[in-house]
Amino acid sequence: MLLRSLLDTPEITISYDADNQWLYADWKGEHDQESSQRCCMLLLDSLRQWPCHKLLNDNSSISKTTVQISVWGAWWLEEMMRAGLQYVAWIYPRDFAARQATEATLQLIQRPVVMSFDDVATAYFWLQKQPVLAQ
Repeated sequence: MLLRSLLDTPEITISYDADNQWLYADWKGEHDQESSQRCCMLLLDSLRQWPCHKLLNDNSSISKTTVQISVWGAWWLEEMMRAGLQYVAWIYPRDFAARQATEATLQLIQRPVVMSFDDVATAYFWLQKQPVLAQ
C-alpha cells in the first residue's frame, strides 16, 4: 500500500492510495462527538479533493470513543455518497468498549456499503474486490 499523505493531525491521518484509488483514514487516540465530526469533515474535504469510491477506515488506533450516530452523521454519510463514496471497509478499534460503540453505529448504516473487520489486511482485500458501480 503506497500512500500519499493528504493530512496528518493528532486525531487522524488521511492518505490516498493511488494504486487502489481509495482513501485511507487512520484514526488515533480518543474521540468524542466533536472530534469525530471534525475528522469526518476532513475526510469529506479529502474525498472531494481526491475523488474515489472507496474508503479504508482504520479505527484500530482509537483508544476510546463515545460517538453515536446522529442526524449530523446521516447528513455526512449522504455528503460522502454525493462525493462518490460507495464502499467503506471499517476496521474495529482494539479497545472493547470502543468496539461496542462502533458496532452500534455500524448497525444503523444502510448506505454506503460498510463491512467491518478486525484487521487491516482482511479489510484491504475485501475493499479491493468491490466493483465500482456506475453513477
